[in-house]
Amino acid sequence: MEKDLNELTNEELIKEFQDNNTIEAYKILVKRFKDPLMNFVYRFVGDKDVASDIVQNTMLKFYLNKDTYKSFAKFSTWIYTIAGNLAKNELKRRKRRTILSLDKTNDNDKPMQVADPKTLSPERLTDSSILSEHIQKALMKIKKIYREVVILRDIQGLSYEEISEITGLTLGTVKSRINRGRAQLQKLLKDIYYE
Repeated sequence: MEKDLNELTNEELIKEFQDNNTIEAYKILVKRFKDPLMNFVYRFVGDKDVASDIVQNTMLKFYLNKDTYKSFAKFSTWIYTIAGNLAKNELKRRKRRTILSLDKTNDNDKPMQVADPKTLSPERLTDSSILSEHIQKALMKIKKIYREVVILRDIQGLSYEEISEITGLTLGTVKSRINRGRAQLQKLLKDIYYE
């Protein structure tokens, strides 16, 4: 091959994978997107094991459905859409499971929480890990419709246009939801710097 596959754009790599079934092109795309997708999905669902499963399913769907990708869209938009849909489905499954198991709540009737940073071992009590845990807890408390767009914009750094394509929302709706999500986050995190 004349050109090193690592030098190709994401769109050129998917085309190579579609046209020639070049597994190396697939592997390069997986390597490029695995960590950003893991970060996105984890922030969305709040569970690293579940996020890992979703990212693996995303890569499997990408492999099996490579021919459904159309070159008029950015590859990143396509793969984030797959991951986002799988994450939303997981949250719907969780909600159904929660509704079905209402009679099995604990005595104080509080939802299960991530471990309190104050109860963690001294090795884990760094400022950045505490801050990260606070932010993750806050993300899980804001409405799902806001959480997805805030993560895509503020954590993944995607443009409003890309978020619009991924979510299927109008640009105005994307901007509005990001603003509302940020406002909810600010309320939840307002006391974090005054502790």
